[in-house]
Amino acid sequence: MVIEIDFNSQEALYMQLRNQIILGIATARFREGDALPSVRQLAEEIGINMHTVNKAYTVLKQEGFVKVDRRKGAVIALDIDRLRAMEEMDEDLRVILAKGICKGISRDEVHRMIDEIYEEYGN
Repeated sequence: MVIEIDFNSQEALYMQLRNQIILGIATARFREGDALPSVRQLAEEIGINMHTVNKAYTVLKQEGFVKVDRRKGAVIALDIDRLRAMEEMDEDLRVILAKGICKGISRDEVHRMIDEIYEEYGN
């Protein structure tokens, strides 16, 4: 598993790990049913505390990206309620777009960025 953590970043390590896994799902590096490494294994591989990995997995579970299977451990399970996901995305996008408008970013530029990101994720 290729996870890139920036130890100099202001972003919490568990959030970086969470985000890397979500990006992995979006880019099809991780698929429905794939088992993630054990907490201990991933902590050793990345060089972080097991509690940090456990917190990332807990957040991913709460957000509906993984489920915990007694035999397999953390498994990719995309059971997010679509309506809830749309509401969360709407909230996030409102702030992001407001920032962009304040910086003079045009609607066309935003659309191009979105198209590029969707293209990158293969959608």
